Amino acid sequence: TGAQQSATVANPVSGASPDLLPHFQLEPEDVYIVKNKAVSLACRATPATQIYFKCNGEWVHQGDHVTQQSTDRSTGLPVMEVRIEVTRQQVEKIFGLEEYWCQCVAWSSSGTTKSQKAFVRIACECLWWPRWDRVLAPAAPHLCASPDLRKNFEQEPMAREVSIEQGIVLPCRPPEGIPPAEVEWLRNEELVDPALDANVYVTPEHSLVLRQARLADTANYTCVAKNIVARRRSASAAITVYVNGGWSTWTQWSGCSTSCGRGWQKRSRTCTNPTPLNGGAFCEGQNVQKTACTTLCPVDGAWSEWSKWSVCGAECTHWRSRECSEPAPRNGGRDCRGSELDTRNCTSELCSHATPGAEDVALYVGLVAVAVCLVLLLLVGVLVYCRKKGGLDADVADSSILTAGFQPVSIKPSKADNPSLLTIQPDLSTATMTYQGSLCPRQDGPAKLQLPNGHLLSPLGAGRHTLHHSSPAIEGADFVARLSTQSYFRSLPRGTTNMAYGTFNFLGGRLMIPNTGISLLIPPDAIPRGKIYEVYLTLHKQEEVRLPLAGCQTLLSPIVSCGPPGVLLTRPAILAMGHCVEASAENWSIRLKKQSCEGTWEDVLQLGAEPCTELYYCQLEAQACYVFTEQLGRFALVGESLSMAASKRLKLVLFAPAACPSLEYNIRVYCLSDTQDVLKEVIQLEKQLGGQLIGAPRVLHFKDSYHNLRLSIHDMPSSLWKSKLLASYQEIPFYHIWSGLQPFLHCTFTLERLSPSTCELACKIWVWQVEGDGQSFTVNFNIAKDTRFSDWLVPDSEVGAPALVGPSAFKIPFLIRQKIISSLDPPGTRGADWRTLAQKLNLDSHLSFFASKPSPTAMILNLWEARHFPNGNLSQLATAVAEVGKQDGALFAVSEAEC
Repeated sequence: TGAQQSATVANPVSGASPDLLPHFQLEPEDVYIVKNKAVSLACRATPATQIYFKCNGEWVHQGDHVTQQSTDRSTGLPVMEVRIEVTRQQVEKIFGLEEYWCQCVAWSSSGTTKSQKAFVRIACECLWWPRWDRVLAPAAPHLCASPDLRKNFEQEPMAREVSIEQGIVLPCRPPEGIPPAEVEWLRNEELVDPALDANVYVTPEHSLVLRQARLADTANYTCVAKNIVARRRSASAAITVYVNGGWSTWTQWSGCSTSCGRGWQKRSRTCTNPTPLNGGAFCEGQNVQKTACTTLCPVDGAWSEWSKWSVCGAECTHWRSRECSEPAPRNGGRDCRGSELDTRNCTSELCSHATPGAEDVALYVGLVAVAVCLVLLLLVGVLVYCRKKGGLDADVADSSILTAGFQPVSIKPSKADNPSLLTIQPDLSTATMTYQGSLCPRQDGPAKLQLPNGHLLSPLGAGRHTLHHSSPAIEGADFVARLSTQSYFRSLPRGTTNMAYGTFNFLGGRLMIPNTGISLLIPPDAIPRGKIYEVYLTLHKQEEVRLPLAGCQTLLSPIVSCGPPGVLLTRPAILAMGHCVEASAENWSIRLKKQSCEGTWEDVLQLGAEPCTELYYCQLEAQACYVFTEQLGRFALVGESLSMAASKRLKLVLFAPAACPSLEYNIRVYCLSDTQDVLKEVIQLEKQLGGQLIGAPRVLHFKDSYHNLRLSIHDMPSSLWKSKLLASYQEIPFYHIWSGLQPFLHCTFTLERLSPSTCELACKIWVWQVEGDGQSFTVNFNIAKDTRFSDWLVPDSEVGAPALVGPSAFKIPFLIRQKIISSLDPPGTRGADWRTLAQKLNLDSHLSFFASKPSPTAMILNLWEARHFPNGNLSQLATAVAEVGKQDGALFAVSEAEC
């Protein structure tokens, strides 16, 4: 049964276009006649000039048609629509012969088109014959159908609870019926129309699908099945869309609960991102975090004693001064009140002014003498300048630089009263000194590299050579004062604790900040001949320099300045500094940042990528990086994590008071970036606090997993000690550590002795980021007399020379260095050149950078100097050079005549 498609084209006009044949916009459909109600059939076609119904092969009378004509607005073609009514009597006329059907036929100038057939049936369960009061079974099933709709659904929708944005499928299989039931859905008794809601659609199997659950979709859903006989409703299914709660971001840490001393600070978060709804789960975890804090107590300033009165001046006054330094105000304390300068009359207001006489004549004679001396000094200065111009263009050497082969240089003056020329600490003022000596190796020297006779080392000749170096007359503070007059250096610290400086010429040299791993190597000929530069190296405290970080970026190294910026360097200097990154290409993107003169930070190099300029290069090693730069300035190493496996090294250090006069005993656990400079600062801080180290430092790998660092203390003998910690552990927030901008993070465990006689402390301190990944300290310590770890506290006197000038700054003797450079820079036979040397020193990954420089060998030797000073093994370098030399018999040959 059902409509059968039979549309055809009948009698098309000869030569007509098929595009102008009528096509049906509406075709008649199968219907049932219920009781004696007539049914209506309709069809609509365009373009059509005529349209009629044909039922069971006979044309319906024209008068039985209801016709409407219109025009299609989009195409302008004529549209005709026709309707007829079919009564029960018309259907019963053909009872027993065939099924009653009707079909539309439409005409246009191009031909005719027929619609599908629509069958008309009489709906009945059986036929009653009232006269004889008996029931007759229908004789023709095609004439009398038996419509029905059962009561029970084959499948009904079920109630569900779903999370927001989750998909929902509500199945519905309607009852069997004749004709088949149509299905529609109700939401809270309102019809669901998929045409009005793109989030909803009904499948061909009558299931209702919600693509993404919304809060508005929380409702009762009912499946409705209906046909001409009945209308059935399924049981309602309650759908509840719930929302699980989520934490908001942490608030900022509150201020410390005390304005002076130890207290608490806290931060909080709320379960409102989002708020749990419709039975959703509440947030897991704590909504409040507490941590210990220590606020430095304010110290008010106090005046020092007055100085002695000055000499009585020409205006009959003298003065005295005092300073606000006993103590100086700090931590927000008040400044001293009153004046720092006091003046008064020194002649009881009786000033005598002598008449011109013999004293005035003596004054004039003195002024003339001073003028003559100035003229003489000017002439001497001109002569010195001329000699310097001639002397700086000659190579400078000393008789000792070849005596020990690759052994460290020891400069020996020719006279007993002659000061050391190359090992003094430089400063701003320069002096001109001379030395002389032979260039031949001494035969009685220590073991040395044997150089066979040859022709490659040119003689420099004997004579006197001029070397400019620093004089120790000016203090470091004077150098800083001179730099402070320039605007760019006003941010430099006004002291020399974290600063080194010196005066250098073409011989080069080295600056070092003791106990920090930070140094600046100025290679020979990096400073143009005839130039003398005053160079400084500064380690900045992180609170003094603002380094903006974004996203997952973190500071990996100290912030270091070398300068002055803008000076001309003909070869790259090498800045060495520590870092705390566990470097891997898949976990990190590491960049070298440099601060411009305008104060903005710029990326000048991305490690692992092709350098965009030849001005900068960086050799990254396990714990240090070596930055080649032809422009001095302020540098820092910054990393951005690419995965949660990225990690930084933390140095965990335990300190406690060296003396414990009270029952309370504090253990401070520092969590520091694993660089020497930070450890040095903490050691100096603990010295001021009277602290001592109570355990060997440990290293912890801190990962970018957003987990806080937790610290706890365990296994204390409860009969001797008790902890004042309120919670089971303390936490340091993840971002405080990861940013790297808070260098001295620590937690304090406050313990209490139950007896003043208790001195032995035994406990365990755990430090971890996630469960099972951390470090533990086993503390077994006598708080009164244990000094096992005092060797870690390096005395301030053990610092070494912060500045070295000329050959004393390098382990490789000058002439042997020049010999290696001149021999390995040109391409050698069988590969005996600088490439082979780089390979033997494990530096072959930097060949492209070395090749971009005028002297690749010099770059290799400079990097070796930066990496291995002062404890480098010259024998290993000599072995590597010798192995390169075996490939070329003429390499490193020197003759006796050249000496």
